[in-house]
Amino acid sequence: MEHLGGFAPLASRYDGFILDLWGVIHDGVRPYPGAVDCLARLGAAGKRRALLSNGPRRSHVIQAAMRAMGIADSLYDAILTSGEATWMALRDRPDAWLRSLGDRVFHLGPERDLSVVEHLPLTRVATPAEATFVVNTGPDDTLGATELGAYEETLAACIARNLPMVCANPDLEVIRDGRRVLCAGALAQRYEAMGGAVRYFGKPDPAVYPVVLQALGVARVLAVGDALRTDVAGATAAGLPACWVLGGIHGEELGRDAAKIEAAAREARLSPVATVPSFSW
Repeated sequence: MEHLGGFAPLASRYDGFILDLWGVIHDGVRPYPGAVDCLARLGAAGKRRALLSNGPRRSHVIQAAMRAMGIADSLYDAILTSGEATWMALRDRPDAWLRSLGDRVFHLGPERDLSVVEHLPLTRVATPAEATFVVNTGPDDTLGATELGAYEETLAACIARNLPMVCANPDLEVIRDGRRVLCAGALAQRYEAMGGAVRYFGKPDPAVYPVVLQALGVARVLAVGDALRTDVAGATAAGLPACWVLGGIHGEELGRDAAKIEAAAREARLSPVATVPSFSW
C-alpha cells in the first residue's frame, strides 16, 4: 500500500474513477477543500468520473444537493446512489424476496428521503402495524441521529409485525459538518440483532458496481472511498483496486499514522493500493 500526499500520482495510472461522495467529495454540508479542483483536473485530463454513493435518496435528489454546494453536474460523468438502487429494486422486484414485500410501506427516516418510494405503486402508512414492510433510510429529525436507543421502540414495533426491512444505506455512520451521526445501516444492524430480516442496497454489495462501470466505459478503473467497511470492501468484492481516503470516517481514529493505517487494513483483511489524506490533487 502506497501512502501518497495527493491524488495526482494515481490520475495517470487509471482511465476511470468510481468516487464515493460523503467523506470524499463533501461532508454533507460543503465540499472538502481541493475536492472540486481534483474532479475538474481529472476531467481536464480526459479521465472518466462516476459517483457511487450510499446516500439513501434518489440520484436526482443528491445531484440537486450537490449543485447547491457548488458541485456542478459537469464535474462527473455518471452517478448512482443506494437510494436509486433501492428505488429500482422496489420498482422491478427482480427476486422472490422483493416480490413478497407487499405494497404497504412504513418509512423509517426523514421526510427528505421519501424519493426512494416516489412514483411507485406503494401505499405509505403511518405505523408499523399497518405495513407489510419497512424502508429504512436512517435516523429521522424527531428522534435525532446520535442515539441508537432512541429507535428501540420503533424497531420493536416492526419486529412485532415481523416486517422485512429494506435498508437504503448500509453505512453505520458518517461525519456531517464535523459531527459523527448514525446512518440507516446502524438501525438495520440493530434490527437484525433483534431477529429482523434485512436486505441492504449499496456498497459493499458488488451488485451496485456494474451500472457505474458500464457508464465509465473504460478498462482501468480505481475505486475511491473513505470507509473500509463499505468503499474498500465493496471495491474488493467487485474485483477493483481501491484508494483509501483517510480524512473521512476514519480520520479521527487513524490520523496520518502509517502503522495504524496498515494495521486497520490488515484487521479488515483488505488491501487498498494507496492511501491519500484527502481527495485533493
